[in-house]
Amino acid sequence: MRLVGLRISVMRILAAIMILVCCEGAPGQEFKIPEVGVLPRIDRASARPAREVLRNSAYILKFKAHAPIGDGYVILTDHSEEVYLKPLEKLAKHRKATLIKVGDLAGLHQPHTLHGLRNRLAKLRPKYVAIAPRPDSYRENMLLGAWELLTTLDDDPHLDVFPGILVAPSPGSFKALIDRTVRYRAISAKDLRPFAISQVASNEETRSLQKAGILRKVFATHGIETPTLAVYTPRATKAPELKGEKSWKIRLSSKGNFVKEFSPELSAVLRDARVVIMHGHGIPGMSCSVDIDGIPAGSRNEVVLSGSCFSAVPMKSDFPHMTSAPGGYKVGQRPAFAARYIERGATVFFGHMRLSSGFPHLYPVLEKWMSGATVGEAYQQLINAIIDMRGFRSGSYVVKQPSDERRLPQNALLYVIFGDPAIVPFEALSKAPRK
Repeated sequence: MRLVGLRISVMRILAAIMILVCCEGAPGQEFKIPEVGVLPRIDRASARPAREVLRNSAYILKFKAHAPIGDGYVILTDHSEEVYLKPLEKLAKHRKATLIKVGDLAGLHQPHTLHGLRNRLAKLRPKYVAIAPRPDSYRENMLLGAWELLTTLDDDPHLDVFPGILVAPSPGSFKALIDRTVRYRAISAKDLRPFAISQVASNEETRSLQKAGILRKVFATHGIETPTLAVYTPRATKAPELKGEKSWKIRLSSKGNFVKEFSPELSAVLRDARVVIMHGHGIPGMSCSVDIDGIPAGSRNEVVLSGSCFSAVPMKSDFPHMTSAPGGYKVGQRPAFAARYIERGATVFFGHMRLSSGFPHLYPVLEKWMSGATVGEAYQQLINAIIDMRGFRSGSYVVKQPSDERRLPQNALLYVIFGDPAIVPFEALSKAPRK
């Protein structure tokens, strides 16, 4: 009974966190930019943070490490066309990987498919598993089915491999993604060039701006300058601003007037960034008030992290359609921000299929990459931390008949990282010497 009561208490805390922090959107009481080191690291055993901490997303999910079951590399795909298989064969050769073809990754969660793949993976003992679905197979239950498969390769409840998702909206963009992947080299500190974008929704709702300020402080400890852009909606008439050089502001004339182009100076700085990090509301086709048409073409934006809702939304969904999103935005049928960024030349993209918790889950991924970890290791530790926090177990991942469009526990597991799981995004960063 004591364990049951503990689980109920934990779930209530988690529900409160989701309500308060979803999409970086709840209002804060006072604008502060804390040092990242003072933010509490939260796991299942943690005491409930103060309400202000939750309201401002001023905490970080504590990651859960778990050794992979082996050293190999496996690619799972349901592509059958040569225009997709040739790039995958190129990647398989580059990574010395085993390429496994299945009929339909959208049905990955089906018992007969799971059983066969589980046996093969247990024999192959991979360290990395890249999942390469057809664009119409990329959907919620495909991802949840992957977690069902990849958490059951040994006896514990955690992901047993380092995963990554390889998907692009067309054969040409898929080939280009794989070509960039094979050529990719970890970005050094001197070449990192981060750029932070935040959305300021009102005079009180400023926590996304706060996250840009936190990132500036974090990168500054490594001797790295972080240009910032803050997009102010019409309700943010008296909201605070970040000071300093290379801090741009765009004020929208109407809430739905998303940014589709930038000034020449700002555009040049954004195009030159190697890493773009975004915090704010989102819907299909928009992240932080930036429209997919505003994503710079011909840029150097290789690694992109978005804390917005729907930044990696599938075109075909297994879940009930949501008509509105946090922030009061209407949800339409538009391409995902992630898909457009992959088309425009990104190699790694962090996002969410539906309702994201933003900074608390995004930052530890970035932090892990800054330590020199691979794409897949950070992804695995994120999902394992959520599994541990929420108490998910085999049989509880896939949603067969969702009845509530917003309160699905599995929503927490719908983080997506597009990219080869074996890529090391950044060289390990060392802190700048103190003056």
